[in-house]
Amino acid sequence: MSPGSADHLADQRAELLRFAAGSRHDLGFGNLDDVGGVDPASPVELYVTCRMTHVFALGALADEPPAPGGPGRAEMLDLVAHGVRSLLGPLRDAEHGGWFAVVAPGGPVDDSKQAYAHSFVVLAASSAVAAGVEGAEELLAEALEVQDRRFWDEAAGLVVERWDRAWTRADPYRGVNAVMHTVEAYLAAADVTGDERWALRAGRMAARVVGWASANGWRIPEHFDADWSPLLEHNRDRPADKFRPYGATVGHGLEWARLLVAVDATLGERAPAGLVDAAVALHDRAVADGWAVDGADGFVYTTDWSGRPVVRNRLHWVLTEAVAAATVLGRATGDERYPAEAAAWWAYADRCLVDHERGSWHHELDPDNVPTSQTWAGKPDAYHAYQAALVPEVPTTPSFATALRRGLRAGAPQRQV
Repeated sequence: MSPGSADHLADQRAELLRFAAGSRHDLGFGNLDDVGGVDPASPVELYVTCRMTHVFALGALADEPPAPGGPGRAEMLDLVAHGVRSLLGPLRDAEHGGWFAVVAPGGPVDDSKQAYAHSFVVLAASSAVAAGVEGAEELLAEALEVQDRRFWDEAAGLVVERWDRAWTRADPYRGVNAVMHTVEAYLAAADVTGDERWALRAGRMAARVVGWASANGWRIPEHFDADWSPLLEHNRDRPADKFRPYGATVGHGLEWARLLVAVDATLGERAPAGLVDAAVALHDRAVADGWAVDGADGFVYTTDWSGRPVVRNRLHWVLTEAVAAATVLGRATGDERYPAEAAAWWAYADRCLVDHERGSWHHELDPDNVPTSQTWAGKPDAYHAYQAALVPEVPTTPSFATALRRGLRAGAPQRQV
């Protein structure tokens, strides 16, 4: 079957769910290793538990034939319920509210309150509500209350990055990665609750990022101080950081391109002006800077502010966001170059990133497209790859879980709508 075809993507989704089902841990969902195992004594990260709860909810809502040995709908609903219980239980800070960043069998390992991870609580809860899982409504209501009270900065139209456990000290650092995932989460929450306030906030955040990117050659500044002034040299000595790498993150240009199209479609006449044009510009810059720029196929992880590669390893999530961006931009613009890009990138993914022997996707390749683990160890979760395999099958809006709950399908991969 051809990579990127409907059958290929269906097989990808089923296989990703089969592999991911091994992530169940007493405290939530753990980071998977290369063969799909989890150390029961290892710490559990909030964002991973949320991502897997979200993915299993999407799998249950899609209700597709499972891969051999993979979970069916009933098992996936049980996995979603496990995630919800974990988020209402050991990962939740019953004393101060919000959620711990990392827990272990003995208690919290990292008790900070992180905007990035809390955005995924909203996303997981929204998807669990769409799947009709017990406790999800309670979880979503609490997650949105924490967003309103602790993270949303009305004056800035953005979110605060991190608090201490008791919500007494806010980190002066601000980051666009947390903002980006909060946009995704707010769109999902708006679709599930019908409360347009969350979508309008997503629009405000999108407009701020477009402003920064357009003033910086469409390379998005990632790091900021407490007044939202860019810190362009932040982490120059740690260029391959998992969450705060130095320079421009190629994959975020692509991920923002997809999200800008979704914000524009969600808000319609109330959307900030020029979001689709900005999405095209971000996509074009990311592809020019990142794809096969050093003689081998694949997207480099980061570049400096002139577009020169800094970290040349290929991270799987960058490719997933590339195919997703190309899919939604093809729909939004009607430009035939986007389906051609998506087809070429799916072929690369199938050739280099999909682990046909052990399952799931290699999370990191070196510049020669050989699997490595310099930045990411194992195959922690299925969030990016599963969503990439789902994007061609559902409309750009509403968000994934709501589209699946309503039975909305986009048709064949890369079809313009």
